[in-house]
Amino acid sequence: MTTENDNRNNESCPAETLLKLLSGKWKPQLFKLAMEGPLRFNHLLRQLPEANKQSVAVALKELEAGGLLIKTIVKQKPLHIEYSLSERGHSLIGVFKELEGI
Repeated sequence: MTTENDNRNNESCPAETLLKLLSGKWKPQLFKLAMEGPLRFNHLLRQLPEANKQSVAVALKELEAGGLLIKTIVKQKPLHIEYSLSERGHSLIGVFKELEGI
């Protein structure tokens, strides 16, 4: 199979797309938490006590690169960063809930 065929198949199957985007440590948990509202890094570490800073940071960067999360720098004191679902992330919530119910 070619890459072109893979891309066409991914676009036609939202579940497969979501599974590929969420494969990796902490990604499904982060996506589920993002469905509840904007996330701050330290809040995430409290919600995922078994996680370490590096693995959460890598997962957030990969979810952002995959187009599921948006990183926003909030210029209030104290300066902080929030992660929220992107439009693409919101469009895949239904698929995530269906997969979660299996």
